[in-house]
Amino acid sequence: MLEFVEGWQRLAACRGPYAEKFFPPSTPERKEEKASREVAAKAICQDCGVRQECLTYAIEIREPHGIWGGLNEVERKLVLDGALR
Repeated sequence: MLEFVEGWQRLAACRGPYAEKFFPPSTPERKEEKASREVAAKAICQDCGVRQECLTYAIEIREPHGIWGGLNEVERKLVLDGALR
């Protein structure tokens, strides 16, 4: 199966060996593990050249999972609700 990848996604800092940090594992994780994983993912986002494109995409499609553009699903919902800018 061929995966569709937009141009900005090819440039994303999260591609490659760190990709698993951006999404929850298939098994339950403790609160502390989730917090640690999210901090690591957000640190990668900080210097990403396509961070804004990533965040815009996640908000537009209302992505329900993972770290996108440096924000988790709760933070993106706050942006959608106008509580976080």
